[in-house]
Amino acid sequence: MRRPLVVGLALLATVAGVVPGAAATGPRDFGRATLTKFASLPAETFVPGSEPSGAALGGTPSNGIVPPFADQPVQGFSGVVRNGDGTFEVLSDNGYGNKANSADFLLRIHRIAPDFASGAVDVLGGVTLTDPRGLVPFPLVRPDRVLTGADFDVESITRVPDGSYWLGDEFGPYLLHVDRAGRLLAAPVPLPGVFAPENPAGTPNISSSKGFEGMAQSPDGRYLYPLLEGTVAGDTPGTLRVNEFDTVKGKYTGQKFVYQLGTPDLAIGDMITVDRNRFLVIERDGGQGADAKVKKIYLADKRDRDHDGKLDKTLVVDLLDIANPKRVGGFDETFRFPFTTIEDVVILDDNTLGVLNDNNFPFSSGRTPGKADNNEFITVKLAERLHADPRVLR
Repeated sequence: MRRPLVVGLALLATVAGVVPGAAATGPRDFGRATLTKFASLPAETFVPGSEPSGAALGGTPSNGIVPPFADQPVQGFSGVVRNGDGTFEVLSDNGYGNKANSADFLLRIHRIAPDFASGAVDVLGGVTLTDPRGLVPFPLVRPDRVLTGADFDVESITRVPDGSYWLGDEFGPYLLHVDRAGRLLAAPVPLPGVFAPENPAGTPNISSSKGFEGMAQSPDGRYLYPLLEGTVAGDTPGTLRVNEFDTVKGKYTGQKFVYQLGTPDLAIGDMITVDRNRFLVIERDGGQGADAKVKKIYLADKRDRDHDGKLDKTLVVDLLDIANPKRVGGFDETFRFPFTTIEDVVILDDNTLGVLNDNNFPFSSGRTPGKADNNEFITVKLAERLHADPRVLR
């Protein structure tokens, strides 16, 4: 009678992603993912009839593209939200890489629709972020209180049940709460004790562009889990703080977690929710093209079953080694997603992820040397199911 029980326990452990007898090494990797769909938005895509942008770039060509631009680029996707109707909201970051050169880049949430049959991505519209009620406590670039890349560097986005959005920023780091029209609903929420160089409220203890890069939310929408991209001074190198934020009370709860990078020189690109205990995290190096070595998606579990004080990690997708037997998109049988910054992951179903790059327009050229990267949208089938909370699949 004991033998079936042992077999049953082993089967349950395998379904849960744990190899029996492997407690010392943790959960096993998922296995090789497969490319299923591909679409891309051309690098030189602009918001029609918008304002000029890129004046501070000085007219210097980059990857064959010469600034400034007559309109606002549709670029820099740093976060994605699924709408459930085949469209997605994508968040543009601060523009051209830093506070000094992005004052004429308007922060915006775009609505896009990938057409995987044709391989194209349609831009359906979007909203520009504004502060009409004067809630930002420091001076903004524009007197009309339209938010720019010199005011905030928004890098992560999540939508809560009332239809409003929470955004994670790197300049504070701050949490920003905006309505469906992009209007700020409350003053930016700082992270206690953490200050980026762009934050005038305290002595910097985190590097520039290392604030909130990813942000998950609990399946019921109440709690946010913003993840820093960089290590806070005094913390162990390569450890990143995750802080729980209560959207009902409008403050941090004091609950904290730690995400451990593979090596201290790596960075994260996004974090989203799988269920109340697990997240998907993009981890990457700074290389592109042939120099790209680490572009991975991990399943991170806050239950910390190995009791090391950090989120447990399981490799879900190696974005540089994706099977492509049907040669989707015209690519080889091994597909690579070799971009400097990969900052968007979204769960499409329990076996499928959508992944997008931030093309850093016009600076990145990971797909073809010397040519500005497009914004690519791929879908990959996982080798195993996520067993995600049904609420994140809606």
